[in-house]
Amino acid sequence: MKLIYPAVFYPFSDGSGGYVVEFPDLPGCVTEGKNLEEAFEMGNDAASGWILGEMEEGNLIPEASAYETVPKRTGGQVNMMILDMDAYAEKYGEKAVRKNLTIPAWLNTFAEKHSINFSQVLQEALMKKAKR
Repeated sequence: MKLIYPAVFYPFSDGSGGYVVEFPDLPGCVTEGKNLEEAFEMGNDAASGWILGEMEEGNLIPEASAYETVPKRTGGQVNMMILDMDAYAEKYGEKAVRKNLTIPAWLNTFAEKHSINFSQVLQEALMKKAKR
């Protein structure tokens, strides 16, 4: 699952080329980098970690603001960040858990005939609910 969130980049006031990165939709999610490339990397890591932590606690994921509505202070530049939550969770998340479920036999037959991945469908449905 990929998520897109706005991040606001503020250049360091000392002119060293570094940036502070804030995520307005993720309270308290702030990081920095010594240059723009590192700021993007650190921002991606910070936001992905913030979201993964919320999901592991069973909390809802905040909706991302539209680019044009993102508040910023003077000197801030808004950028949209793509977060690959599957890759991040695979690397840093808790292990997967096995769940047993019951569905109608006809639905099972249909899904198997069409090579539908039950785990993927359940994950996608649960993520959709988590974003509400």
